[in-house]
Formats: sequence, structure tokens, C-alpha cells
Amino acid sequence: MRTRRQNISIALCVAVFVIAGCKGGQEARIASVGHTGGSADRGEATIVAYQCGKCHTIPGIRSAHGVFGPPLEALSRRTYIGGNFPNTSENLVHWIMNPQAMKPRTAMPDLGLSEQQSRDAAAYLYTLK
Repeated sequence: MRTRRQNISIALCVAVFVIAGCKGGQEARIASVGHTGGSADRGEATIVAYQCGKCHTIPGIRSAHGVFGPPLEALSRRTYIGGNFPNTSENLVHWIMNPQAMKPRTAMPDLGLSEQQSRDAAAYLYTLK
């Protein structure tokens, strides 16, 4: 017959294995700049020109300390963008280009960026590890 201490040890081992395997239903991954079809250097210039830092805190962008939108640090490691959409380069480009089409009541405005500007901005944001 097992002792209480053995039962607790077994339960703890099982819990550790279960927790170690738990990933919230999503594989942890880092999004890639290369999949955007854009240039991170041009993206940085686009982010500055369109004053994205008025709403967001964006590492590497001088005076981008906005607090209205979410901070964009470590965007490449996030599971979702816009609160609802898997963080893929396709979704991020579409979100930047036309957020209202993806989530009609979002506070993120349509800034009128072209597809290439959106790809470039996404490329820069994916450099933020």
C-alpha cells in the first residue's frame, strides 16, 4: 500500500508533466520578417511618417510612447493581433492596411497605407523580439 507521501509525489510528477505540455492550444513561435514581403528599414520610415507612435509605444522609434493603443514590443512573439487574429504575416499586413475590415469596432484607424507600406511596417514590427 502506498503512503500518503508517495501519492503526493506521484500527483506532483503528473502535474509537472501536464503543465509542461500545456501551450494554451498554440505553438509558441516567432513571426518572421521574411514572410511579410516588406523591408524593415522602409517600415521604420513608414511608422515614423504615419506617426504610429502617437498611439503605440514602439521600441526603436524615437518619441513613440503612445498609450492609447497597445505597446508593440515583442510583437513577433505574440499569439494574436488585434485581440482576435492569429499572428501571421498575412493577418498583420491586412490589419495594418485595413483594421476596420477585420474588426469593424476597433479603435485602430485606417491610415490609408498601401499594401507595400503595410508589408514594410509589418516587417519592422516583426524585428521587435
